[in-house]
Order: sequence, then C-alpha cells, then structure tokens
Amino acid sequence: MATFKYVALGPDGRRATGELKGSSVDGVTDSLTRQGYDVQSVKAVGRSLLQLELTAEKVDLVELSNFSRQMAAFIRAGVPILDALEIIRAETRDRKLGRVIADVMDSLRFGEGFATAMSAHRRALPAFYVSVLRSAEATGELDLVMAQLGRYIERDVEARRSVRSALTYPALVMGLAVAVILVLVVFVLPRFKAFFESFHAELPLPTRILLGFTDFVAAWYPALLIGFAVLTAALLAGLRTERGRALRDRFLLAVPVLGDVVRFMVIERFCRILTSMIKAGVPVPEALGLAGAGANNLVYERSIGTARTEMLEGGGISRPIARTGLFPGAVTQMMRVGEETGTLDDQLENVSDFYEKELQHKLKRLTSLFEPTVVILVGVVVGFVAVALLSAIYGVYSQVGVQ
Repeated sequence: MATFKYVALGPDGRRATGELKGSSVDGVTDSLTRQGYDVQSVKAVGRSLLQLELTAEKVDLVELSNFSRQMAAFIRAGVPILDALEIIRAETRDRKLGRVIADVMDSLRFGEGFATAMSAHRRALPAFYVSVLRSAEATGELDLVMAQLGRYIERDVEARRSVRSALTYPALVMGLAVAVILVLVVFVLPRFKAFFESFHAELPLPTRILLGFTDFVAAWYPALLIGFAVLTAALLAGLRTERGRALRDRFLLAVPVLGDVVRFMVIERFCRILTSMIKAGVPVPEALGLAGAGANNLVYERSIGTARTEMLEGGGISRPIARTGLFPGAVTQMMRVGEETGTLDDQLENVSDFYEKELQHKLKRLTSLFEPTVVILVGVVVGFVAVALLSAIYGVYSQVGVQ
C-alpha cells in the first residue's frame, strides 16, 4: 500500500485535503468518490519498499496462468475473493506473485475492487491483463474471463518454449564453433608459429594469413575486448530507445526466413490477445491498442495504432488493418467476415490457431537451415586451419631437405 495526497471538495462543499493509503490513484479516487467527495487531484506522496519491489520485475507467466485458473475455479464455486486469494497466496511458490496477492488483499480490505487493486501492479503483469479484468468485473463474468486468461497465457508460454527449444541446438553449435576458433587462435597456432620460425623457412600464403591473424589477436586482444564490451553496451542502450527498437524490429522482419518466423509470431500473439480481450467485453478500440502493444514489435504496434485511429473515425477494423500492409490477405479477409457476421472473436481465434501451427513449421524450417549453415562455417574455418598448417609443414620439410 502506498500513501496518496488528495485535494477534494467535501459533501458540504468545503475544500478538503489529506493523505490516504491505497494501492493506486484510481483506487483512492474511487474510495473518496463513494464517500461523497468531489476529487480534484490525487498524487502519490512516496512509494513504500513493497511498492518498489512489486514494480521491479514481471510475475512468472506459468504462475500467473495457474493463478488465473485457480481464481476462476474458486469464483465459480462461490468462494469469496479474499478467501480465494489467501488460499492461493499460501500455496504459490513464486515470491513475486505472493507479494502481489498480499497487496491486492490489503486493497480489497480498504474497499477497492479486484480489478482496481490489480491495476496497481501493471508493471508486474502483462499489459492487457488488467484491462480484461476490468471489463470482466463490470460484466459479472470474472470466473469465465479468468479461465480464458489462464488458457491464453498457457498457450503463450508453450509458444515461447517451442521457440527456445527450436533455437537451443543451433545456439549450442554456434557456441561450440566460437570455442573451437578461440582454442585454435589462443593455444594451438602460437605453438605452430614457434615451430615454423625455428626452421627460418618461407611459409605458404594461407599459413602467413593465419599466423598474421593470430599475431593481431594476441597483440590487440585487450582493445578488442574493450571494443566488444563498448559496442555491446551501446547496442543494448540503443535498443532501450524507441528508435533503436524500431530499427531492430524492422531489421528482423527484413531478414530472409527469420523475418517470416518473426512475422508469424507477432500475428499469432496479436490475434490471440485481441481474441481474449474481445471475448472479455473490452471495447474494440481499447483492445486493438493493447493487442498492438502486446505484439512486442514496434513496427506492428505503430501501424496498428494508425489503424485504430482510422477505426475510431468510422473505418471499421478490417480495412484499416489491411491498409497497413503487414497482415496477409487471409487474416484481413477473416476479420472482415467476422466483422460482418458478428463473430470477430471466433474468426480471430481461428487465425491465431492457424498461425500457431504454421509457426511450428517455420521454426523447424529455420532450424533445418541454420544447423547445416553453422556446421559448414565451422568446417570451412577448421579446414582452412588444417590446410594452412599441413601445407606449411610439407613446405618447411621440403625446404630444409627433410624426407
């Protein structure tokens, strides 16, 4: 709970100021309004240690999925929300989620609603989660919507796991290749250089190139390490900016093969989030904005934002989305059908299911292309080193008359 300073007009018309504890500005405003105050401003005085901890990192998605499913089951069974939260908090193994639940319980005891209490932890939860809860609470279908949230988050976790597992082996092969090259440059080649120099013989061109590269790395490795560290830090700092993120996302979409995988991931996630929010009763303009942000690609997010503006001007949803040029015709066509028949959520769910399956095929294709490419590169490097060393050995022996 944080402390908020408020300025309001009381029921008697007099100006009232003071401090009030709550989990969010909205929660304090709602509490004062229920007491008959005309709230003029509410500002946070300072954050407690608990609040700072709660905004430090995201809640684990697996635990959040389990939490959503459990809450849906308890609410459906008629268990009071406070009792349900207490049971889940006692059983959860995620300390972060446990602290969030404890703070939400405090807010509920102060009279705040469940969605309002959860909104104090937006940085610890997915962007769309709180908006879906608000709509569900307003429509009285909190149990149904929380079950849907649990299923969506579970699917999202499975998709991320499949991506990581598909890229694990290629990453290991690439790491092994880098390790082999480093061992050759740092340990093997310097010993061969001393061996060749002892004969004072002229070395073949491939051997001279290889030894020259070894000398360069040995002489400049401190500067190379510092340069690599500075470049990495600059790259990470740049990716934290909006311009850097836009350049990264545009580059990823333009890379052959990889771009298709990224595009399918973005479209699948966008449709999945939009489906969940529309089914929960979130207004389509708000759902479109949050789904665009949840797609985790700034190129798509900006284009979807433009489409959202056109939709608010009366352009529907399928035509503005089609004009972005980022969605395949099949996607926009299904949106149009859903828009005309009133089944937009069902059509979007079909799209997300299709792209989820296609994403698996794209990942397999990417992996099947990446693995031999890495093996070939490693073979080329090791082969060049072998040719350079063997040709030097035979050349030296022939020059000194050793048979």
